[in-house]
Amino acid sequence: MSVAEHDTGPRGSFLLLAISIPMLVLLLVLGTWQVKRLQWKEGLVQRIEERIAAAPRPLEEVARLNAEGGDVDYRPVAVTGSFLHGAERHYLATWHGQSGFFVHTPLRLADGHYIFVNRGFVPYDRKDPATRSEGQVPGSVEVGGLARTAPAEKPSFIVPDNDTTNNIFYWKDLGSMARSAGLAGEKVYPFYVDADDAPNPGGLPVGGVTRIDLPNNHLQYAVTWYGLAFALVCVLGYWFLRRRGAGDT
Repeated sequence: MSVAEHDTGPRGSFLLLAISIPMLVLLLVLGTWQVKRLQWKEGLVQRIEERIAAAPRPLEEVARLNAEGGDVDYRPVAVTGSFLHGAERHYLATWHGQSGFFVHTPLRLADGHYIFVNRGFVPYDRKDPATRSEGQVPGSVEVGGLARTAPAEKPSFIVPDNDTTNNIFYWKDLGSMARSAGLAGEKVYPFYVDADDAPNPGGLPVGGVTRIDLPNNHLQYAVTWYGLAFALVCVLGYWFLRRRGAGDT
């Protein structure tokens, strides 16, 4: 062994370990974090499935739970009232690959309160209610569906601001929906209802548009991080055995 190799060998070994050990710790931390996220996501999916399978509850009961700080998302609810079709708000959406809008219409309740109901999807060229007059059901109606919580703020800076002038909403700001619908001084519930798939006259809007298929890729992420950690351990083990063999010779 040359003098140069003798001098640089320990230095190179120290540098390799200084880089590899923190990297190994990081990979293990990331893998463990994904396992915890997997457990959280599976628990969330289970809670949603249990809620959806439950019997519908009166709106007053769901509203009381919401007022107490409880989670009302995906809880089945039954509401009765009359639609204010002239105040419907349009949320830009896609459904089964087709672009269009989810129609959010205020429902006036017997006590004078209002709750927005996502009645379902209409194609882009059927935004104008005049093109689907059969679906503008008059009088008292009973609506079944799922209570949904609206975001408190715009989900991301890349989401455009809502265009209240043209009645196009890019995120579900219930306060803005209420004000632009002329309900600023009225009592509007702070959550809304996704209507079930009961057909509307004329076929529009198409109800039952709640998306419940939550992506769950945490297991493959955990396997990836742990796999990289295992590969790193193998590389370090091979390096150690070669170094030890070289030392023995």
